[in-house]
Amino acid sequence: MKITLDADKCCGAGQCVLIAPEVFDQRDEDGVVVLLDAEPPAAHHAVVQEAAALCPAAVIEVHA
Repeated sequence: MKITLDADKCCGAGQCVLIAPEVFDQRDEDGVVVLLDAEPPAAHHAVVQEAAALCPAAVIEVHA
């Protein structure tokens, strides 16, 4: 799994951080998503998929 982001479209909702804090974080100044692990281990794949599905701005892309 590889993750890419379009941070320019991020609205700072923080759902990704709540669901997968091992993979996502937010910038302190504006809440925009920060990718901590672009290729997370298999143990995190399910939560990354969930975070991508719940992102209100659809900025998270998951590639197999």
